[in-house]
Order: sequence, then C-alpha cells, then structure tokens
Amino acid sequence: MRKFDKVSIQEISKKDLLLIIEALEYTGTQTSVGAFIDLKNNILKELSSLAESSQEEFLEYLHRS
Repeated sequence: MRKFDKVSIQEISKKDLLLIIEALEYTGTQTSVGAFIDLKNNILKELSSLAESSQEEFLEYLHRS
C-alpha cells in the first residue's frame, strides 16, 4: 500500500461532499463529541476559502445540485 499525507478532493462530487459535512454535523450533535463539529467547521472553512465565498454561500452552492 502506498503512503500519503494529503488527500485531494477533486474527485469528490458535490453531493458526497455535502453528505460528509452533514454527517459530521449530525454525529457531533448526537454524540456530543466536539471533534466532529470541529472537523466539519475546518473543512467548510477551507473549502469556502478556496471558493472565495462565505461558508453559508458555499453550503447553498452544495445544496443546489
């Protein structure tokens, strides 16, 4: 198996990306494990920054599939 330090999101569909974000939110809320919410927030922050938009605008974009 090859080792890697980073993963590219180029091949992840908008639908799958939204599912990941929503799953992290749901899991964090249901389990009260803050690490899930933190990870969701970090992913959303980075992706919205790359898209040069606010986090809310980016989420709206993902919902418009």
